[in-house]
Amino acid sequence: MYAIVEIAGQQFKVAKDQKVFVHRLAGEEGDKVSFDKVLLAADGDKVTLGAPAIDGAQVGAKITRHLKGDKVIVFKKKRRKGYRVKNGHRQSLTEIVIESIVTSGAKKAAPKKKAEPKAKAAAPKAEPKAKAAPKKEAAKPKASAEDLSSKTVAELKDLAKAKGITGISSMKKAELIEALQGK
Repeated sequence: MYAIVEIAGQQFKVAKDQKVFVHRLAGEEGDKVSFDKVLLAADGDKVTLGAPAIDGAQVGAKITRHLKGDKVIVFKKKRRKGYRVKNGHRQSLTEIVIESIVTSGAKKAAPKKKAEPKAKAAAPKAEPKAKAAPKKEAAKPKASAEDLSSKTVAELKDLAKAKGITGISSMKKAELIEALQGK
């Protein structure tokens, strides 16, 4: 049996009695810790997936020791500038031993979760029908001078073409507004 569990922001594939090095955990050596963010659990051919985590599943572990990882050298250089910086870093780690993987409280995919999105999808379909009616009522037969003066000459020419006004290519903005209000 194995599980994929999230520990300190990283995902690990763990099995019973396995030693794992993780980022430093709070706790003393010998303390028992449990991780409930189990993403996958497998027992032979039976695989349980979480969405994103399996409800009720836990991985139990024991802290064996705290230590530092290998030194990582960070070297920066800019050629021909005399800039050279060398730094070293040792990550703080915790060694844990996996003691148990429990999935007994895990829930299988419930049909209720699948039924809810269908009900939500039906509701938005009814709303556009209600919104479509006010658009038809909002149509104005004539445009006022204030509405037309805020539009550009190109927009006014398009409106004039739609209304069937001829000779608009040589008209100025004020003439276009008068022609649109007259018809």
